[in-house]
Amino acid sequence: MSDDSFIREVNEEMRRAQAQALWDRFGPALLAAAILIVVATAGMVGYRYWDETRANRSGDAFSQALKLANDGKNDEAIAALDQLEKDGYGAYPLLARMRAATVKADKGDVDAAVKDFDEVAADSAIPAGIRDMARLRAALLLVDHGSFADVSSRVEALTADTNPLRHSAREALGLAAWKEGKSADALKLFDQIASDEGAPRNSRQRAQLMSELIRGSGNAS
Repeated sequence: MSDDSFIREVNEEMRRAQAQALWDRFGPALLAAAILIVVATAGMVGYRYWDETRANRSGDAFSQALKLANDGKNDEAIAALDQLEKDGYGAYPLLARMRAATVKADKGDVDAAVKDFDEVAADSAIPAGIRDMARLRAALLLVDHGSFADVSSRVEALTADTNPLRHSAREALGLAAWKEGKSADALKLFDQIASDEGAPRNSRQRAQLMSELIRGSGNAS
């Protein structure tokens, strides 16, 4: 055997010995890590499928409830929405809760609708924006079915200049004030809307018409 062949064999044997030593030391850990990666990936895929399946099922149930409501089958729609509130997934229970209140209002059960919106508004587990929307929805119903005090107790806090719902809140409060003969208060609110460049055009137009109506009636003071 030549010296070169002997050296090559020695080097190969050393490399095999080093590789075996590395495997003995790190191999089990690497194998365990690989298994964990496979299991975690499978779990993630499985969870994503489970999540999407539940969301899709709730979405279908919500769509069916909306169709019932649109078809005038209010009692059936409310029953379907109540069931979705109990066993729905994701945001659908809350959507069902809000929609059920709207259906009750549509069928003429204003007291029940206001009660439902008030309960949403009082639920601290619900995002603040949704709670504010529930307050506004209750107030809009109470413009025709309640007093100025009823409306004010729900939306007075929403009329602040920084609140995104201020235009609708001021409009509800202005209409309630006008209904009770509080013309000066109503005019102030409608003028605020009409002069607010951040208000939607249709809101500003309605406010301008109401301002003109109040001034034209001679009850602006």
